[in-house]
Amino acid sequence: MRGYITIPESIQCKVCKYCGSRPIIALAGRDEYVVKCPADDSHYQTQPGMIDIEDWNLENIPFPEPEFDDANMVACYDSKLNYTFFLPAFSA
Repeated sequence: MRGYITIPESIQCKVCKYCGSRPIIALAGRDEYVVKCPADDSHYQTQPGMIDIEDWNLENIPFPEPEFDDANMVACYDSKLNYTFFLPAFSA
């Protein structure tokens, strides 16, 4: 046995806001379950207890896209969707 249950596509749940993986349901004790990211245990997971997909959905709302104030500013983001802004170097 795998130790987890995949959530059917018919159940609406958001993907992990850090890596984009669809969550799984894992046993977290004798009678308790958690909804968690299958890719990394450090990503958000619900509190042990009953299966709480609503809590997962509330916690995994995607980060909003940054708004640009300067047309010359460049935005980059890393694998965890942390945005970094910088001005590119121009040679005169």
